[in-house]
Amino acid sequence: MTKTLLLSTLLSVSLFSGEITFENAPTNPKHKLPNGQNEILSFNSILKESMNAVVNISTSTIMKNRRGPSRLFFDPYTGQYFEQRGALLDKSQRKKALSLGSGVIISKDGYIVTNNHVLKGADEITITMNNSKKEYIAKVIGTDKGSDLAVIKIDAQNLTPIKLSRAKDIQLGDVVFAIGNPFGVGETVTQGIISALNKNHVGINQYENFIQTDASINPGNSGGALIDSRGALIGINSAILSESGGNNGIGFAIPIDMMRNIVQKLIKDGKVYRGFMGVGIESITKETEHFYTHKQGAIITGIEPYSAAQKAELQIGDLIYAVNGVKVLDHEDLRRIIINYSPNETITLTIERDNNSIKKRLTLMSRD
Repeated sequence: MTKTLLLSTLLSVSLFSGEITFENAPTNPKHKLPNGQNEILSFNSILKESMNAVVNISTSTIMKNRRGPSRLFFDPYTGQYFEQRGALLDKSQRKKALSLGSGVIISKDGYIVTNNHVLKGADEITITMNNSKKEYIAKVIGTDKGSDLAVIKIDAQNLTPIKLSRAKDIQLGDVVFAIGNPFGVGETVTQGIISALNKNHVGINQYENFIQTDASINPGNSGGALIDSRGALIGINSAILSESGGNNGIGFAIPIDMMRNIVQKLIKDGKVYRGFMGVGIESITKETEHFYTHKQGAIITGIEPYSAAQKAELQIGDLIYAVNGVKVLDHEDLRRIIINYSPNETITLTIERDNNSIKKRLTLMSRD
């Protein structure tokens, strides 16, 4: 009560002092239904096609019982203890540990994108479609731990792939839907909005540029689709932040443009080869901004010997503020831009050095 009263008092003083000018919303807004009285607001028509492009993934891992010390177990039916000694079982006696996830059909001939962690340790991958009991055995085309993406393929034709959006069409506050197989209960859709874009430093993947959403994403949703209100794919659901393991409205999806880039490389090469400059970089700070005319970009703080950066004659203190004409906001932005290029690709860097703008051509190298 004390805090409420104090706040009210402060607001009253400010209002009557005339020091604050408020930007008021228009008065007398209209209150009406978003549709007719005999209509129901529904996204059913746009969700149908997208949901049919999301599959359930079941992975199995063969578990081997190895030799070990004997143990005593209590049999509740006989009321007696019995001894069981660990032994190496033959193949027919091995047990399978099962896990569940989701995936998204991206081509008519059976290519499916999912999370790398969904497939981790899998000896067999089984795919089931929405509203179908038929099972397909999938083969792994390629995986990328750094982005947590993977591509698998099933032997099928004339599938209906999901429609793909682009990053430039995604905005904060857009209504979105998460589709997947949470807790193995079957295909499910949840609604929310885009809470944030370009989220990094989350500590989930090596290369992060997440879409954050409050649409419920739960275990089993991994690898599923995050779609916009047109039914177009904008991201692959990947992770949540939660202390309890339950959904707290902080979910993350790998954005569509990153997915496109990674998937194309995985289908072509089976893995991702990323371009490498060989520099240490940091963002402009309050302490360093007065040294530069440009106030956005990445400052070079170190150069590796024999690297692409050294060959291009870059220098410590150079401010990279554009790559191939695309503005660089900070050091994380530069990192995201560079990893989208492959080794041996040549790029043009726009640099500020000694208050002068110069261009440098650089041929990227491989980090492997």
